[in-house]
Parts: sequence; C-alpha cells; structure tokens
Amino acid sequence: MKSEDETHSPSVMKAQIQIRIAVVAALALCGPLAAQDRTADDLSRYQHETDPVRKARVLAKLGDEQVDLAKKQLKADQEVESLHTLETYRDEVHDMVTALHNLGVDAEKRPAGFKELQISLRETIRRIDELILTLNVDKRPFFREVRNDLFTDQNRLIDQLFPRKPDRGAAKSDSRGSP
Repeated sequence: MKSEDETHSPSVMKAQIQIRIAVVAALALCGPLAAQDRTADDLSRYQHETDPVRKARVLAKLGDEQVDLAKKQLKADQEVESLHTLETYRDEVHDMVTALHNLGVDAEKRPAGFKELQISLRETIRRIDELILTLNVDKRPFFREVRNDLFTDQNRLIDQLFPRKPDRGAAKSDSRGSP
C-alpha cells in the first residue's frame, strides 16, 4: 500500500493531471470525428440514392452539415474551400429541384420531398445569411451569389407546392350587357 506522501507527490499529481487532460482531449476529438462520419455517411447515402423523393430528404439533412463545414473552414481561414463547399451544396440543391420538377408530380397534392427540401432551404439560407455577415465586405459577393441561387431554387419549390390559382372572387363580366 502506498503512503499518503507518495499519492500526493508532485510527480504523481502531474501524471494524474496529464492523464485527465489526455482523456478530455480524446473525448473532445470524438464529437467532431463523429460529426464528420455522419456527414460522410449522409453524403454517401445521398449519392447512392436513386429515388428523387428520398434523395431530397437526405439532401435536406445535408444542408445543415455542409453549412457547419463551411463555417469551420472559414474559421480556419479557408475561404476558398468554404465557398466551394457551399457551391457544391447549391449545385446539389439545383439538381434535386430539377429532378423533383421532372417527376411530373403535383407537389400540392403529394408534397413528399418538395416540402422537406423547401423547409431545409429556408433554414439553410438563414444560416448562410448569418455566415455572410461574418465575412469581410470584399468576400461577401461570392457567397451572396450562392445564397441567391439557393433562394431562387427555394422559390421554385414554393411555386410547385403552392401554385397560383385564378382569383375566385374576381369580378365576372356583366351578362346583362352594357347600358
């Protein structure tokens, strides 16, 4: 059995502190690694999915993950990589909106995929707006272009989900003739 002096010696205490630091550091690394694995899994599922509706649902989840990655890249002074991440997402969204449109499905009656992607886009655009405000003024136009393209695709989805109908309360022509 160790004496009380041995367990409280500076070298033993220093070793215990180093072990605790190592454990905390290892745990801290597990979170980001798990997030990277989840993003990679979702991206793989998206790329291999053949059904446009299921693919749209996976893409809706990927939006948050890709914006988070873009933010991390900006914090690491990787503006070009961050912009590329958002451009890739924009291209995926555009392709998905086109694929959903080409299904010929009435999105108003069968909104699966359309609705999830539109809701996700609304949130993603808000998050990109916040990201843009953190940028230097000279870098903003490039990111705004991506944001505006996403906004255009979101509006296409809204138009499909809520098509305009003729006004039902519009004045009808007078069948009695004019005076």
